[in-house]
Amino acid sequence: MSGTSHPRTALVTGASTGIGERFARDLAERGYALVLVARRAELLKGLAEELADRYGARTEVLPADLGTPEGVRTAAERLRADGTDGRAPIDLLVNNAGRGDGGVFTEQDPDDVDAMIDLNVRAVLRLAGAVLPVQIARRAAEGPGRPLGVINVSSLAGELPVNPGGSVYSAAKSFVTRWSESVAAETAPHGVHVTAVLPGFVRTDMTRGVQESGLPDLAFVPKEQVVRDALRAWAAGRGTVVPGAQYRAADGLLRGIPRTLYRAAAGRLARRGASS
Repeated sequence: MSGTSHPRTALVTGASTGIGERFARDLAERGYALVLVARRAELLKGLAEELADRYGARTEVLPADLGTPEGVRTAAERLRADGTDGRAPIDLLVNNAGRGDGGVFTEQDPDDVDAMIDLNVRAVLRLAGAVLPVQIARRAAEGPGRPLGVINVSSLAGELPVNPGGSVYSAAKSFVTRWSESVAAETAPHGVHVTAVLPGFVRTDMTRGVQESGLPDLAFVPKEQVVRDALRAWAAGRGTVVPGAQYRAADGLLRGIPRTLYRAAAGRLARRGASS
């Protein structure tokens, strides 16, 4: 098994737009070769060409729908590469692909709920499960060196004790955060880092409805800051990071509010919404 003879390589899911695209740009600027994964091949090809022109980045385009078993198998097979077949092993997996369907649970389409869990939870576990054993074996064979590991893009919504209208999404992101923290503790002794990044609102396609609701600019954290904070935390071996001073303060407040008050307030909001 050999990784040191290959360029630093990152695989980014959901790389065609939003936070994933920003990860790809920042990593290319830092000298990483990239494996770009998303459903829309044309967007990936355009991004790959731009990163090659601007940064001289080596890029692979891997179209895959990670909401399907076939797409997950495609990405997982690439993540298992250990350098012996000529393909660069993956130093960093960025599990960014996700969907944020909202709505009252009893009114949601069960197929949409399943699809969200498949992408936001199952794909994250399967891809991390493909790359982490390879990275642990590399670290044992190569000794200390460049950072290896996984960044899981979770959400501060997963820290909300109650979230009417976003119950499945919040629960899925809570799972990703708690699971990431546990796996980080398991892989840290091997010198492999796992970090969950918990953004608040970010201006992406997923939050278009929120952007149109009139929230002030302070409510949004720039994609650039999310990525910068995530990469810094991952390199330092931190298990979680909340980008943005306003959201770090909010996270502290959330932890101090009794859950009973949360439930009471959420119940009033839900009743008000049902009667409007």
